Amino acid sequence: MTVKDYVASKTGHLSRRAVDVDGSSVDIFALPADEETLEVLLRDLFENHWREITFGPVIQGAAYEFKASSPPTHIGMFDGYLTIAFGAPHFHICIGVHKGSPHNPASPALARHRRTSRAELYRRLDQSGAPVSWGLRLFNGDGEQQITVLLPNPFLDQDSDKVLKAPEWKRLTLWDSLRARWLGQGEPDPLDRSGRGFRHD
Repeated sequence: MTVKDYVASKTGHLSRRAVDVDGSSVDIFALPADEETLEVLLRDLFENHWREITFGPVIQGAAYEFKASSPPTHIGMFDGYLTIAFGAPHFHICIGVHKGSPHNPASPALARHRRTSRAELYRRLDQSGAPVSWGLRLFNGDGEQQITVLLPNPFLDQDSDKVLKAPEWKRLTLWDSLRARWLGQGEPDPLDRSGRGFRHD
C-alpha cells in the first residue's frame, strides 16, 4: 500500500476546499491522526526543519508565532503527550493514548478531548484562489486547535517576515516534500506558484 493509498484509506479523501471561520478559503489535505504518524511528522519538522518553521496555536483573537533559535534539546513521548523542548522552553501536545496518573486517571471523555483527532496540511487562499500561506494544523477531540506549524512562505522574508518584492518559490520546498511524503503527490502543484504576493483578504 502506498502512502497515498494509506492516507486515502484513513481519511476517505485527499483534499477538500473549506471556508474558515474568518471567511478565508482553505484547501485541506487530511492526514492520519494516529500517534505513530504524528510523532514521525512532528519529529521531522522540529528536528530537521526547526530553522524554517514558525509554530504555535493560531485561534480567533490570538496568534502565537514562535521560531526556534536552536534545535530541540529533547523530544519524547510520555502518557500520550509528545514533549518538544528547547532548553527550558517547551511544549506538550497530546497525540496518543492518554491515561493520566495512577492517583488521578483521565476519564475516557477527557482522554478523547485532549488527544489529536484531526491533522491536516493546509494552504490558505486569497480572493483570487491563489495560495498565500501553507502549514500543518492539529485539533483535539473537541475540535480545538492544538498547534499550527507555518511553513516557509515564498512571499515573506525568512527572518523578518517582511513581504518580499518578488516571490522566492524555492521556499515551497518543504511544502512540496510534505505533500510527496504524506499525500503521495510527488509533483509540485502549479497552483502553489500562481500567487502574486502575500495579503490578508
